[in-house]
Amino acid sequence: MYSKDPVLPVKDDRRLGFAIVGLGNFAGLEMMPNFKNTNYCKITALVSGDREKAEKFAKQYSVDFKNIYNYDNFDDIKDNKDIDIVYIILPNGMHAEYTIRAAKAGKHVLCEKPMANTVEECQAMIDACKETNVKLMIAYRCHYEPFNLDAIERIRKGELGSIRQITADHGMNVDPVENDKHKWRLDKKLAGGGSLMDIGIYSLNATRYLTGEEPIEVTAFESTDKSDPRFQEVEDRIHFILRFPSGILATVTSSYSIEPVHHYRVFGDKAWLDLDPATSYRDHNSVTGNSKGRMQHKIEEGNQFAGELDHIAECVRDNKEPRSSGQEGLRDVRIIMAAYQSAREKRAIAL
Repeated sequence: MYSKDPVLPVKDDRRLGFAIVGLGNFAGLEMMPNFKNTNYCKITALVSGDREKAEKFAKQYSVDFKNIYNYDNFDDIKDNKDIDIVYIILPNGMHAEYTIRAAKAGKHVLCEKPMANTVEECQAMIDACKETNVKLMIAYRCHYEPFNLDAIERIRKGELGSIRQITADHGMNVDPVENDKHKWRLDKKLAGGGSLMDIGIYSLNATRYLTGEEPIEVTAFESTDKSDPRFQEVEDRIHFILRFPSGILATVTSSYSIEPVHHYRVFGDKAWLDLDPATSYRDHNSVTGNSKGRMQHKIEEGNQFAGELDHIAECVRDNKEPRSSGQEGLRDVRIIMAAYQSAREKRAIAL
């Protein structure tokens, strides 16, 4: 499932056209600028509720103004041959609706994570894309990032010996007053949940790709100060333990009230591996060590954004299942829902 193999040559040299749905900070500052670094992708359409913003981006990326849509006329993309793939970069609560509408329009879908707010919505997205025979990929960018792929390879080769446990920590200090982009994260309808849905999913997903296993049990604990005006609808801190079939235990944390962290450490009976930052946009740092010493690994930073964009383009052209498919997104959301249940009911939940 996780491979360091480069994207394979496509059958022709035509770049596939992407409609970007949602022109927020992540789209404008990270994803759209990286289209120039892809081999097989181009921006051909924009979808936004803000026409002025859309026209500004259209000029920047040479998008014809006729290919600017809003959320009301979005379904008209079905008649636009310039659009092959729809990339949904909207708040979580909108993912299901626009994935299903894109599928009904006959367009392939790349959707940001978490896939949706509920297991039922995830399944509806998968069913809609299957029914219309379009690809569905969830934008797990770390699946296409060299440091994470190197960590997986080292583990599979046995460099750490038998894996015994993992710690994975993700968090940030959400401040909707200082940072407007944080506001939707504190709205349960839009976000689906708090820190776990937004940033803890990186910790969760990492434990799955590092072990190569699916967890069989989760025990979770929540700690949220409800007197804090930020956390009237969503949780702040979640800590949970995942038990895997082989006996590996993973301790996972997420928080909305700490200084930014995106780190994991894998412990084996021969060595440990530390990636810190592990899931950042750049500046990763990989170290392995044991009682004899430690070694920092020189790994070339790759472009995880271009990697995932080229991957779905390749899958569309060569009719292949995406590495991070809808099923991958569904698995994470199912575990997240079980973690919430465990925290509420104060008991372990079998998966």
